[in-house]
Amino acid sequence: MNETPDDLLRIRRTPDYADGTLVLALNGWMDGGDVSTGTVERLARLVDAEPVAEIDPDPFYIFNFPGSMEIAAMFRPATEIQNGVVSHVEMPTNIFYAHDPGSLLLFVGSEPNLRWRTFGECLFRFAHQTGVRRILFVGSFGGTVPHTREPRLFVTVSNAELLPAMEQYQLRRTDYEGPGSFTTYLMSQAESQGLEMISLVAEIPAYLQGANPTCIEAVTRRLAKILRLPLELDSLRSASTEWELQVSSAIEENAELAARVHELEEQYDNDLLRQEAEGA
Repeated sequence: MNETPDDLLRIRRTPDYADGTLVLALNGWMDGGDVSTGTVERLARLVDAEPVAEIDPDPFYIFNFPGSMEIAAMFRPATEIQNGVVSHVEMPTNIFYAHDPGSLLLFVGSEPNLRWRTFGECLFRFAHQTGVRRILFVGSFGGTVPHTREPRLFVTVSNAELLPAMEQYQLRRTDYEGPGSFTTYLMSQAESQGLEMISLVAEIPAYLQGANPTCIEAVTRRLAKILRLPLELDSLRSASTEWELQVSSAIEENAELAARVHELEEQYDNDLLRQEAEGA
């Protein structure tokens, strides 16, 4: 059975957000350092947003992927069994949150393995029903930025006319050719849906694994400016500083990695000086 978006959307409440914004986060392809989901989940907590709708995950994900154990494990849901009893099975979720004062929808979900068009139609359908006119995706990719420096942020837009308005936020324009993400597909469809779409992606250190509080803080600060949200970010700054000190301390114990980080710092600083010279 091929369910329609109306079948797959489970709506508790439909906010009325004339010209509102949908902030989109997806785990998977562009969620290194938990920058996509970590940023939007934190934003939802900071503004005390409430769940208002969800997309049924069942048609969109592969769980039994053929191949080696290492490959198959990437697709199967995480589980916990304690003392012979199943205590937890982590299935995908796709949840919309609403913040009425800011006419703001927040979506935290999993990039679909299957039926990209239908999943996109679900997102577009709820956006239209709520009056949203702009979708803003946040994500990340692994690059050469060192953990001791401010992450570089890149912008992609569904229409070139949106670029000038984003330049005030110190964003670099994206140049990329390679495997595509679901969000890039969404962006290719946004204009035909009568929507604007912007992608804000942070470059994170490729040599680190796990959550990256520094990048989450940087993206949250930029989002707060773009969305004009008065957020209290001191807790994020403290977590970012503590994390950076812990990582630096661990790296200093590895001479080869420490030398590599020092090299990346020099490259970053030289690139910044070049950018400033070109802008002068």
